[in-house]
Amino acid sequence: MVTQSPPHTDISSLISTLNATGKNYQIDKIQRAFEYANALHAGQMRASGEPYISHPIAVAEIVAWLELDTDSICAALLHDTVEDCSEKTNLKEIEKKFGETVALLVDGLTKIVTLKVDDKEEAHIESLRKMLLAMSHDVRVIFIKLCDRVHNMRTLDAKPDPKRRLTALETMQVYAPLAHRLGMQKIKHELENLSLSYLDPIGYKEVKDDIEKKYGLNVGFIENIRHMVSEKLTAYQIPFTLEGRIKSVYSVYRKMYNQNKSFDEIYDFYALRIIVDNELQCYTALGIIHEMFNSIPGRFKDYISTPKPNMYRSLHTTVIGYNGIPFEVQIRTWDMHHFAEYGMAAHWKYKTGSSSKEEMDKKLEWIARLIETEDGTRDPDEFLHAFKTDIFHDEVFVFTPKGDVVSLPQGATVIDFAYAIHTQVGHRMTGAKINGMIVPIDSCPNNGEIVEVITASGQKGPSRDWLNIVKTSEARNKIRQWFKKETRTENIVAGKSIIDNEMKKYARSLTEAERTEVVNNVAAKTGYMTADDLYNTVGYGGVSVAKIAIKLHDEYMRTVRAEQIEQRRNMTDEEVLEQSNQNAANNAKNKNLTSGNGIIVDGQHGCTVKFAKCCNPLPGDSVIGFITKGFGISIHKRDCPNVTRALDNEQDLDRWVTAHWENPNAKSGKDLYEALLQLHVEDRIGMLASVTAALAEMRVSILHIGCVNCNDDTAIISMKISCRNTDHYQSIVASLRNLKGVIDVTRGFAS
Repeated sequence: MVTQSPPHTDISSLISTLNATGKNYQIDKIQRAFEYANALHAGQMRASGEPYISHPIAVAEIVAWLELDTDSICAALLHDTVEDCSEKTNLKEIEKKFGETVALLVDGLTKIVTLKVDDKEEAHIESLRKMLLAMSHDVRVIFIKLCDRVHNMRTLDAKPDPKRRLTALETMQVYAPLAHRLGMQKIKHELENLSLSYLDPIGYKEVKDDIEKKYGLNVGFIENIRHMVSEKLTAYQIPFTLEGRIKSVYSVYRKMYNQNKSFDEIYDFYALRIIVDNELQCYTALGIIHEMFNSIPGRFKDYISTPKPNMYRSLHTTVIGYNGIPFEVQIRTWDMHHFAEYGMAAHWKYKTGSSSKEEMDKKLEWIARLIETEDGTRDPDEFLHAFKTDIFHDEVFVFTPKGDVVSLPQGATVIDFAYAIHTQVGHRMTGAKINGMIVPIDSCPNNGEIVEVITASGQKGPSRDWLNIVKTSEARNKIRQWFKKETRTENIVAGKSIIDNEMKKYARSLTEAERTEVVNNVAAKTGYMTADDLYNTVGYGGVSVAKIAIKLHDEYMRTVRAEQIEQRRNMTDEEVLEQSNQNAANNAKNKNLTSGNGIIVDGQHGCTVKFAKCCNPLPGDSVIGFITKGFGISIHKRDCPNVTRALDNEQDLDRWVTAHWENPNAKSGKDLYEALLQLHVEDRIGMLASVTAALAEMRVSILHIGCVNCNDDTAIISMKISCRNTDHYQSIVASLRNLKGVIDVTRGFAS
């Protein structure tokens, strides 16, 4: 692969690289593209102080390493012209000078800079969506974009630290997974290693040093293994090429982090790659390796018969070498090897028999599924969630009863499987079997399992609850599409109820006319023809009310403010003064309005408040409120496991509200609150009596008590007590910890 070299301001090196490939490049056209880009970027400098033109030249050189075609080289040279030189050129001018294909490639590489959105994150997501849409039409867009990102990462030192970290994080979360999904392993590994060096420089250096140290201790290991394997393959008269490698820094780092392993537990640190001429030789070589070395159980993977979704094919096995050192062996043909190194770009670099447009379109089906927007929504967060689910997650391979292989993201359910088979199979699904056993509908199949979908012709359609179960965007879109088409009337009623409940949070109730005006204006501003269209989309789950809550509130404030201005025009000075005094009194009242339990809930004045039994919050704890259905607001500790789980899974985000204590640090008070205690104690006679006596001496009421014996001569005493606040609670804990036989005291959560 092209490595970083001193910046060029001419294309002599690029032309030499292109000529060396022996391919029929249109050098004249590439020269004209360079001269045009050079003129447009004249006077522009990079953060490093280098002339800006050095960047597109470097990108073009990486594209040339992939041996893409003339139009791709031209697009690489021109990729920043429309975005950074918009006053000098545009896409029409690019098309006029270099043709429609180059213009389309440049357009796909150009960020959306004129999009009117509320924040930069939304603009970034829209630009990503645009790039993927262009990629679905011409995959060369993403090839060039990845080359662009490689050079940006190689020269990232010139940027300030916050910018470096932001770019590295984006690279790790978006571009490295895209390179992986396209099978471009060399680019993927470089992007991952460069990103890690900025995101965790200390961890990167530690792993890098460990790798160099381990390799130094076993410097001859790979060479000796290569020699042994070479002799054996030669004896069997198999033509082959051998390559040895050590695992990349990021690969080791990721395994240590995700699997909680030490460096010494990384089994596939060393690897040997055997490249042969055909598939039969692959399996013959595998047999030879297993004859020579002991294999590690569970470490064999056949990606030839069952390729990865990115079309990667190879045999992987891990064996034990001499001195007990494990190493991985990868066995593949030359065609497989070319695809593993260059991914779908191998279509241009090597003509491997998969050159038809139909073959390429089939390999890119996942992009079409990703950008599919059947429900008409443009929710950036929903798009990003789908992107992460479909691109980032590891895959599982499951089988239909007929033996067909279906690839799903890890964690996908049997419902996702049904919709992956066919839309109508999903709609008519009533249950599922895994390996012949009936399973719950939210079950997640594992690698190699056989999944059978149970359907019924009388089944009307999916359940709304499935939207909270499925993991893939494909299944979610198909379910929403069904509700959008089949249950519009019910959707409108449900959506209206959801929006009305949101608007009940406001300080002043709206009249029907005001409510209609607010919703109509929000519908128009969010791209819906009528209010019913908005109600319908909210009703079937196309957009959550949390996404339009700010717009609803802004319209509400505008409506109320306009009404107040009109009223004031018709009021006397005395009436204005009286209203101002009344408003001030109401504001003061609202500001300090509590539930009677010492809790102030922002934006939900007057609601009944109860304390969650799962965590029993105390004054002084950081708290949050959850709007229950018909039972007021439930107050939880911020670190309550139920809160953490719900927020991590983005469940009912619009029902969580801010809350705080009116006087959390009061030294005394009449109100007492329930708190949970767990004591780890010695299992001996009189221990429980000692604990209860100590609490009685502190005048602490015991509301509930229970005890469970452990297997190590200890016991767990679980108690519910009354106390005033966290300070009072901590003093109780401190006293109990001083008791003889008490090992530890912790605050408990109800299970």
